[in-house]
Amino acid sequence: MNRLLACALLLIACQAPAAEPVRVMVLGTFHFDNPGLDIANVQVDDVLQPRRQAELRALADSLARFQPTLVAVEQDADALPDRALPAYSRYLAGEGREDRNEILQIGYRLAQRAGLRRVVGIDTPGAFPFEAVQAWAGRHGRSADLDAEIAAIQARVNAMEAQQRTQTIGRVLHDMNRPEVIREDNGFYLRLLGYGAGAEQPGAALLGAWTARNLAICARLVQVARAGDRVVVVYGAGHSAALRQCVTDLPGWQLVEAVDYLPR
Repeated sequence: MNRLLACALLLIACQAPAAEPVRVMVLGTFHFDNPGLDIANVQVDDVLQPRRQAELRALADSLARFQPTLVAVEQDADALPDRALPAYSRYLAGEGREDRNEILQIGYRLAQRAGLRRVVGIDTPGAFPFEAVQAWAGRHGRSADLDAEIAAIQARVNAMEAQQRTQTIGRVLHDMNRPEVIREDNGFYLRLLGYGAGAEQPGAALLGAWTARNLAICARLVQVARAGDRVVVVYGAGHSAALRQCVTDLPGWQLVEAVDYLPR
């Protein structure tokens, strides 16, 4: 009897429908309000200009084709019930719309366009010990190499600044979110592994700290998403590669390319 029951249960399990996957779009973006927190910072047009507001409405319309059920943004919400951001409720009531931050201008706008009742924050602070890499490079004759890495980042930022002066926000984001561009940008972090020797590995320590923060961000996403969700994650583009990798490797999750939903 036990053997027959085990076989029956196995048959039922094999016939049971699989859970709906969690589909996640990671939308890497530049910071709209110029906070000056990155190694190379972007100076952008005022997104409250009528022309830019029209572009952002078109962006929200385009992203809404994904039919998101959840929007997650770069804000710490560990202390909030269900990670829901109260500022989104105020946004729905018409308050705070003059905030230039991409959390509001993309995340909240898209959530409202999709008819969602909440936007969740999944950010967490983390260390970025770049000074230790600079100090090691200085002691070992590698300062010029590191300066060249930073100059290359700044050159890409300058090119993006020039692009956003003549093209729409949607087009700029489209180009930033191409997989090959994301891989190229992530190469900076991996090349830092060359800065170190023996037991002193500041490059590896930085990459480890950066990876730890991104895994902690992805953990918060995992803990808030449910089977069948269609999630748009709006985050600084520097996080794109790590978050995309986490989503890709998670069983039962599917990565959705943002470029397929961005205006050109």
